Amino acid sequence: MKNNYKNQNKNKIKKSFNNKEGSFSNHNNKYDNKTDGIYITGKNVVLEAIKSNTDILEILICDEEQNELYNKIDNIEKYKNIIKILDQDKFNNIVSKIPHNKEQKIIARIKNYEYCTPIDIIEYARSKDEKPFIIILDEITDPMNFGSIIRSANLAGVHGIIIKEKNNCEVNNLVAGASSGAVFHTKIAKVTNLSRTIEDLKKEGMWFASADMDGENIYESNITLPIGLVIGSEGFGISRLVKEKCDYIVSIPMKGDIDSLNASVSAGILMFEIIRKNNYNK
Repeated sequence: MKNNYKNQNKNKIKKSFNNKEGSFSNHNNKYDNKTDGIYITGKNVVLEAIKSNTDILEILICDEEQNELYNKIDNIEKYKNIIKILDQDKFNNIVSKIPHNKEQKIIARIKNYEYCTPIDIIEYARSKDEKPFIIILDEITDPMNFGSIIRSANLAGVHGIIIKEKNNCEVNNLVAGASSGAVFHTKIAKVTNLSRTIEDLKKEGMWFASADMDGENIYESNITLPIGLVIGSEGFGISRLVKEKCDYIVSIPMKGDIDSLNASVSAGILMFEIIRKNNYNK
């Protein structure tokens, strides 16, 4: 009976949307991320944003996709004033103006991503009665790598990620997509100086490990939590000053003919090995 009522209620809401065909405000112009928020595209990414209570400004749905979407949103009534159903032509006209967008049937505009502070991440771990596990990214500029690292970090139970204010990719549509929406469930802090941040976090009891091909075999190391794992860019690795602040240097043993894995794959392997060593999921 309860499910029937919920479905009937969704149908009522759906009918009210069908006559509410609209468009993004000023959709003939590209949005300035600093003033108008961030585009996110794709059903899974938008649904994760909804689940995490991200502040959503507008949701556009291609009319052929609406039935499936309504069945996946339990609290759809909360969003009825910002959802617009568009026919294929109008939807395509708007989608074509979104940078780096793949063919999708749902897009949303959200407020700019709210970065936290490193101490917020520490306090989050303590609130869960867990030893902090943090990922630090030293100039990761590729959004696909950044998004993939966020996804792995979230699944590994990492408490947060720290990036630099300059020379690091920021959260955008590509990052959100590559993370499969995990970005909306993950704390990310932005700092001006990674070396100084590491020093400050050491005062909170943290240890730090940098990933480098010349480091100790991660499978033979004795890394324990709390730990901050530093991942460098594929082109330049980890800066000298940051590496000098680390307590460990670790590597992944490889047998192939090329010299390295990409940053997101390396980060994922190292994260889960640290988790395994610390029985973190028990």
